[in-house]
Formats: sequence, C-alpha cells, structure tokens
Amino acid sequence: MGLNISVRAVFETMTITRALCCCVAAAMIFILPKAHAAENVSLDTSARVPVTLMLQWTHQAQFAGYYMALEKGIYADHGLDVTILRGGPDRDQGEYLRDGRADFATRWLASALTDAANGIAVRNIAQIVNRSNMVLIVWKDSGITNVHDLDGRRVGVWKGQFRPPFMAFFQAHDIQPQIIQQNYSINLFLQRGVDACTAMYYNEYHMMFQAGIDMEELMVFSLASIDTPFPEDGIYCLQKTLESRPAACRAMAAASLEGWEYAAAHPEETLDIVMQYARGAKVPANRPHMRWMLTVVLSSIFPEYVGDWTVGRLSKDDYSRSVDLLMAHKMITDAPSFEEFVHVP
Repeated sequence: MGLNISVRAVFETMTITRALCCCVAAAMIFILPKAHAAENVSLDTSARVPVTLMLQWTHQAQFAGYYMALEKGIYADHGLDVTILRGGPDRDQGEYLRDGRADFATRWLASALTDAANGIAVRNIAQIVNRSNMVLIVWKDSGITNVHDLDGRRVGVWKGQFRPPFMAFFQAHDIQPQIIQQNYSINLFLQRGVDACTAMYYNEYHMMFQAGIDMEELMVFSLASIDTPFPEDGIYCLQKTLESRPAACRAMAAASLEGWEYAAAHPEETLDIVMQYARGAKVPANRPHMRWMLTVVLSSIFPEYVGDWTVGRLSKDDYSRSVDLLMAHKMITDAPSFEEFVHVP
C-alpha cells in the first residue's frame, strides 16, 4: 500500500526546510570530489572550447546551477564556452545528442536508460538530482484513500520521456488506472476531468497552492516514498564525446557542480538570474514559485539538506534498482553495465 502524504503537513515541512536551507546555504561551503587527473589532460582556459548544453525543459529554477555557472564565469574558468539551449515538449534531448545538435544534455535517469535501450549511447558524467520529486496528486473527495484505489480511475499522465516512472509505479503496485494524456498543464485536474494527475513536487504541486486550492482538498502520493526511487536530472553525453573530448567532459561536470554550489550559497542572486532567463524566454514564471522550486531542487542535490548520497554521483544501487524496475515492467529490454553507463570525471 502506498504512503499517503498530508499535503498541509508536507507544505509546512517544506516551508521550514526552505528557511533552514537559506540559513545553511549562507554559512556552508560544500566540499565536492576533486576531478581525477585521468590521462593528465586538461583544457587550456585561455582558449575556451565551445560546447552546447541542452536542458530538458524550459527555463526555470530547476536549472539554476547551470545559469550561475555560465553567468559567474565558472564555465569559462574551466575552459568552456557554453551555450545553453532550452528544452521543452518539442525537443528530445536524446535525439539532440545523437544528431550532434548538443554536446551535453540534462536528462532523467529513466529517460537516459530508454535512450540507451534504443541504441543511443548516452553516458552519465554527473548525477545532479539524486532523488525523485515526482508525485501523483489526488482529489480527496474522489474517494481515493490509498494507491490501490487508483485502479480503474481516470489519471492524467504525461507522455514522452516523463511517463516511464509513473507507468513503472502503476505496474509495481499492480494497478491499471484509466490513463488520460496530460498535456503539461494541470487544467484538466483543476476542472475535475481526472481524479488524479502527475506532477513534480517542486512545480505543479506549488502551482496548485498559488492557484488558490485549499491544500486540505488534496492528497499526495510520492514516488520516492513508494519504492519507485528514480533519480532525476543528470548530465549526459555520448560515448564518442567521452572518448574524443574527455577534458571537456570533466570540465562540464566539475563546473556545473560549482554552479550549483554557488546557487545554494546565493539564493536571492540566483533567483534574479533565473527570472532573467524565464522572462527572456517568455516563460510565465513568478519569483515566489521559482523560490519554492529552487529550495526543493537544492534539497534533492545536496544531502546536507535532506538525504544521504554523494553530491554529483549516481550510486550503483540506485542505478540497479532503476534498471531492474524498468526491465521488470518491460519498459526496456536491456541496459549497459553501471561501469559502462556512469563515468566519474
């Protein structure tokens, strides 16, 4: 049976966490693993190497560390001339990597494993978000009180790269909801067209709060709390990029993590930059929502906030559990070994 999360309790907990995060971030210097001197090759920082980093969604605080690495000259200090491309529903990061339109891309682990199963030789060079923020949100008055009550009910589910973790969740609990395609908004749920919808805790959940929904009306099922622990955003490149440009790969991983360090230590300055990116791309974002998103994302990157993992590294256990779950439910038929898939710069 799934774990039911009191939405008000979760909201109050995250509000407290947000305050603690800001205090801790201001006082803390994060210690990251030093890059290995593999092959004794390093970039000449006086002649920066042009590379492209593609995000998996439109500009928002989910990607704050990359913006700060660019804007504060951290990428440049590591010998990189980085261009950041926005993602979104009209762009597939695996295809951009395969076709050479991007050198690096952020990707969920489940999506990257699907890429690998489809013949795109993606490799993880840094694991940024080490826990799942995926949730299912339910109207309490729908009569759903536990995970198994979702069986046969109308549930909005995203398509494409965001769907596999939720489908694995349904199959793991032997339930078959009536899947309704959810088109990257929560409007169908708000209009009671479905009993439950897929969401990110740092995004759509908080949107409902801002839309004026009484949080006592809702129930949240967290995938991370119900044995579907898919790590999310990592930085990926192709195998051939690793082989031909190892120094650039090391620099991308190290500089991106430094960018996230900076974002954690300077949240308000970071929010200024996030809002510039969002407004420049005409993304309808507001600062309180971006602050919520940044706080939750940071808590999924740095175990000093909540959790137990090595910053920037994908653990073998998490990798194996994710592969086993996807294979058990026939979402992939094979996968590279951990040693082949994960590369520590």
